[in-house]
Amino acid sequence: MQAQQISIFLENKAGRLSEVTKILAEAGVNIRALALADTSDFGVLRLIVDDNAKAEDALKKGGFTVKKTPVVAALVNDRPGGLHGILDLLTKAGVNVEYMYAFVAQSGNNAIMIFRFDKIDEAVAVLSASGVEIIDENRLYTM
Repeated sequence: MQAQQISIFLENKAGRLSEVTKILAEAGVNIRALALADTSDFGVLRLIVDDNAKAEDALKKGGFTVKKTPVVAALVNDRPGGLHGILDLLTKAGVNVEYMYAFVAQSGNNAIMIFRFDKIDEAVAVLSASGVEIIDENRLYTM
């Protein structure tokens, strides 16, 4: 079970992030989760949105370079060691986490981690076999 994330490549200058959020707002696209990584010259904005097709179309029309990437959304116990338990399973299975970010839908129970893996199918199999709940994309986009 995979979800799609949208990655937008941005120049690292004032106002570029605001341009993205304006385009998405005007297109009626809701951002569910995001992560921003930067260097001195450019950044990569990774988004989970409620409508990938609409977001991709609007951003491309706005002149942005957009890429869709498969990711996995998993529930992680919201307690000390919750994330470590999942990472330990993946390490033992030889699966590398390329990057990850999180959001909390309701505090106190679980966080939702968005993972990018080098071996996505193997990661899903390991997590599912260990009882980790993988969130399907339709549910993720509406959380």
